[in-house]
Amino acid sequence: MTDLAQTRIGHPGSRLELPSVRLAWRLSMGTAILMAAQAAAGLSVPSIYRDVDWITAAWYGNDLVTLCIAAPLLVWSLLAVQRGSQRAVLVWYSMLGFSVYNYAYYLFGASLNWLFPAYVVLFTVPVFALILALGRLDADRLAEEFSPTGTLRWVVGYMLLSGGGLTLAWLGQWALFMTTGSEPAIGAEAFQLVAAIDLSLMVPWFLLGAVLLLRRKPWGYVIAPIIVMKGVTYTLVLTVTSTVAAQRGIDGSAGQIAVWAAWTVLGGLAIWGLLGNLPRRASPTGTLT
Repeated sequence: MTDLAQTRIGHPGSRLELPSVRLAWRLSMGTAILMAAQAAAGLSVPSIYRDVDWITAAWYGNDLVTLCIAAPLLVWSLLAVQRGSQRAVLVWYSMLGFSVYNYAYYLFGASLNWLFPAYVVLFTVPVFALILALGRLDADRLAEEFSPTGTLRWVVGYMLLSGGGLTLAWLGQWALFMTTGSEPAIGAEAFQLVAAIDLSLMVPWFLLGAVLLLRRKPWGYVIAPIIVMKGVTYTLVLTVTSTVAAQRGIDGSAGQIAVWAAWTVLGGLAIWGLLGNLPRRASPTGTLT
């Protein structure tokens, strides 16, 4: 196998020279560029959004984090993968996962606007990129690269708490609505959208990744970093969104800032604990096959 440190596109024998991985890389770079363009458009022309005030505030905060954090992280990871960074491979996958999750809200939740085609692309293309890239990942080899450490148990605890907390929060509100007719604070329609996306795109992966990581299964070392980094990026979105909403005088927003900020810090520590146990460079056998 070829050293992943030789993954510059066009380098003979490099892992990115594999057609499927090269295509995944190009789709991912296109995704990053479109993410930045969409977010910049939303920030510079806020009238594009035709939603109620609290949702418009959410789009503003979301666009801000996408432009300043998520898109640059995806570009950095793609360039670092070319240089052989093993940690960057997982960051790459994580930001693709973030794009799928993030743009599900825009695609299915935003009032119809000029950016609708971009939402379709940013929701679907990363799925294909993930399939192409993960299909060539040697999970067994990646798992061997991680250093044994007690930190992983703490990460597992964070993942179980996140997945379990989301499950209880959403199903609890659903049960209350069905039994008493008490409508969720964000409204039944918005609740159904957010709960459906969280319960399908976040909760199963938090719980599955935690169990696999606890049992030291190879795919646990893949799923855990992807879902944790995707999660911490979005709690950062929620922190910024709550701050923007509070500045705009939207009731209840100020009280959420500390909660989401604290969860962002916990998620940041979790991803540091995971990636900190992975060498900067791939072993001579590589992790993409």
